[in-house]
Amino acid sequence: MEYHLKAPLTEEDVRKLNIGDTVYLSGEVFTGRSRIHRYIFDEEHILPQEAMRRGAMVHVGPIMVKTGDGWELVSFMPTSSLRFEKWGADSVEKWGLRIIVGKTTMGKDTLDAMQKYGCVHVSPQCVSPNLWHDSIKIQGVELFEELGSIEACWLLELDELGPFIVDMDSHGRNYFDELDVHVAKQRDAVLTQMGVDPNFIPTKLY
Repeated sequence: MEYHLKAPLTEEDVRKLNIGDTVYLSGEVFTGRSRIHRYIFDEEHILPQEAMRRGAMVHVGPIMVKTGDGWELVSFMPTSSLRFEKWGADSVEKWGLRIIVGKTTMGKDTLDAMQKYGCVHVSPQCVSPNLWHDSIKIQGVELFEELGSIEACWLLELDELGPFIVDMDSHGRNYFDELDVHVAKQRDAVLTQMGVDPNFIPTKLY
């Protein structure tokens, strides 16, 4: 199914989503990468309230340039969320996240937290770092001096950003894990149909 959601999201908004659904996201979100997770969880600082109240995080380090009194977005593409699995469950619980936007997926601990507290992970269906500009408005930035431009906590307003696929839902399902199972079941039959020995060893490039 296809959903057009606006953050902040409610638990009801999240619980109706299932893996494979398509999502377009509007509303207020904040950004974060490795540094903000270490800064908050490992170095024991506090996530700014203006970010926490949004309940929607994008794993991205946007490229921004200063223009007078404001900022201009140059490039925006979510990064791989699996890099942040160490802090995934804590971020869902302690930051009250309802949705995380990022490439790839995350691990079991984060999935368990999403099921318990009501959160989903969505992944881009395309690679489009310069096609989303019209859907993103810069509202402000937090922790700029502490973390630097790319790692800072940018406060954004989105307008129909997407499409994204729900790859982790709040019911304990992971789209990519289930896809791997399906592929594994079909692998030998497909290779045989192609005339390839199912026991072949792929060439390594390293």
